[in-house]
Amino acid sequence: MDKFFGNLHRVLLAGLVLAIVVAIILHLDQIGSHAFWAFVIRWIHVWFGILWIGLLYYFNFVQIPSMPKIPDEQKPAIGKVIAPEALFYFRWAAAGTVLFGLLTALMNMYLVEALTFRGGYATIGIGMWLALIMAFNVWVIIWPNQKKVLGIVNADADAKKAAARTALFASRTNTLLSIPMLYCMVAQQNVG
Repeated sequence: MDKFFGNLHRVLLAGLVLAIVVAIILHLDQIGSHAFWAFVIRWIHVWFGILWIGLLYYFNFVQIPSMPKIPDEQKPAIGKVIAPEALFYFRWAAAGTVLFGLLTALMNMYLVEALTFRGGYATIGIGMWLALIMAFNVWVIIWPNQKKVLGIVNADADAKKAAARTALFASRTNTLLSIPMLYCMVAQQNVG
């Protein structure tokens, strides 16, 4: 058991295999259909979204508020080990969420309508645009500034302080936007 549960990759692979088995049992007659694969793409989109927003909330609810309480001699563990790893998954989860979200809209034939707020797709369109803004923040504002803060790229103390503030504001902006974005993603099904 230690060997299995001690290895994240084994657990993730087993979860994927279990999901495939469940899908085959429940949907064997639908596996070749467009609707089934559109569903699979949506499922992957949701999985990436949970990872992305989960890490966003971890940073904003746990790591950032806890940093002032951590003794200075222990902070390098966060800055050199935990934060770079979490930011890796954070930014790629953002990319995966956007990619599979756009594929979901494309496969369900509402991509253009949603992005242009037409044909009853304004709600999901707003959610999509909020997610695109959030992903932009991740890749263009948060990550480049966090590289300075974490010492991945060279920056003096003043530049690091300014980068930390910029990254914090972009992260808090994403936290703010995540609430209406999630509303729009869920509410689209109720638009008549």
